[in-house]
Amino acid sequence: MRILSVAVAFLGTASAFSPITVAPRAFSHTALKMATQDELKQQVGYKAVDDYVKSGMVVGLGTGSTAYFAVERVGQKLKSGELKDVICIPTSVRTKEQAESLDIPLVTLDTHSKLDVAIDGADEIDPGLNMVKGGGGALLREKMVEICAEKFIVIVDESKIVDGLGPGFPVPVEITPFCHEHTMREIAALPSCKAAKPVLRMGSSSNNQNDGDEIAITDNGNYIVDLNFEENIKDPGTMASELKNLCGVVDHGLFCDMATAVIIAGSDGISVKEP
Repeated sequence: MRILSVAVAFLGTASAFSPITVAPRAFSHTALKMATQDELKQQVGYKAVDDYVKSGMVVGLGTGSTAYFAVERVGQKLKSGELKDVICIPTSVRTKEQAESLDIPLVTLDTHSKLDVAIDGADEIDPGLNMVKGGGGALLREKMVEICAEKFIVIVDESKIVDGLGPGFPVPVEITPFCHEHTMREIAALPSCKAAKPVLRMGSSSNNQNDGDEIAITDNGNYIVDLNFEENIKDPGTMASELKNLCGVVDHGLFCDMATAVIIAGSDGISVKEP
């Protein structure tokens, strides 16, 4: 794995996100510490668009609080004329609505099955760049779009980097409503999932908090089961295969061997990890 260190001066305005390279010693460590989590998310969202999106591209737009800033940046650069002839594919209804509010031209995979780049956040990333995604409930559409991209750029703040997947964030699994209790039992019986506690998502599908009395419904009309682990998942790839092969499972939130690069914002600036 190659790790590229990039220092970015934080100024608190959109102009701060044009590429600026300075020596690490030029930073005020105290000032960087003052950046809020949303400011860190903005930094990586803007940088991903500035570095990877060019005129004429087909771009996948992710879903979530970090991807929000990448969508915002695409809209800004199209409006200013810095980007031209860019068309985008959203990964959720709420991303579609945000993109439409910014006058970003949208298409679907039905007409454009090949994307130049997709940009999205993640809930957890391990040292092998395996990810848990889908905390916001858009895991199926995210995976469908991002697997079609020539480059998949992941944008996170440093809190999402972990030693192992599982304990820090539940693994979401999208399942069919038909006989969902049966499917939950089948998931729990999988060899790779025996240590998991499956919890049916209730209330809003856009978070894994129990915030309602009704079963959460995804944009695709399905349910979500969140798998809670107390220990690190030993083999994310094996778990991904077992879940995908189970009848009743639509897809899951393990994104393995997909990232082209991960852009990470932290107290010491921005770093980029590549496989």
